[in-house]
Amino acid sequence: MNDTSLPAEVGSDLANGLRTMGLDAALAEPLLAYLALLVRWNRTYNLTAIRDPREMVTRHLRDSLAMVPHIESGTLADLGTGPGLPGIPLAIARPQLRVTLVESNGKKARFLREAVRQLGLDNARVAESRAEALDEPAAYDNLTARAMDTLAGIVAVGGHLLRPGGHL
Repeated sequence: MNDTSLPAEVGSDLANGLRTMGLDAALAEPLLAYLALLVRWNRTYNLTAIRDPREMVTRHLRDSLAMVPHIESGTLADLGTGPGLPGIPLAIARPQLRVTLVESNGKKARFLREAVRQLGLDNARVAESRAEALDEPAAYDNLTARAMDTLAGIVAVGGHLLRPGGHL
């Protein structure tokens, strides 16, 4: 897919990144659809400080996709996901993974719901909540928290969500 709202270089940057990472080239289409949606919503709602779509490929998509080899299936809670990073790229790359996008900011949660709907991500859902308030003890095999600063902070707010033997 070459979304007309994205510069042509964005698609080639993503294709090169997928090839370098050993990921399926077919992921480019839904990832570009997500990126186009993020760029469009970001103009109005300031979802991410990164504005340049090419930089978004590197700093958002490729960074998120770096986790793909380490997560096959099961459940994942993406705490403080913001605009869905890394949760949405992971849900796209791993359709067998059940992803919960945890975000307390209302405008970001609205974007997430729209992204999940438009992208047809049946394996993703949005929990508009603070991680520490989410009442789903030991429900997840994996936790991600890209925007949180320390491992101790992640455990403090979301440790109750991780099943015994789960992965951070």
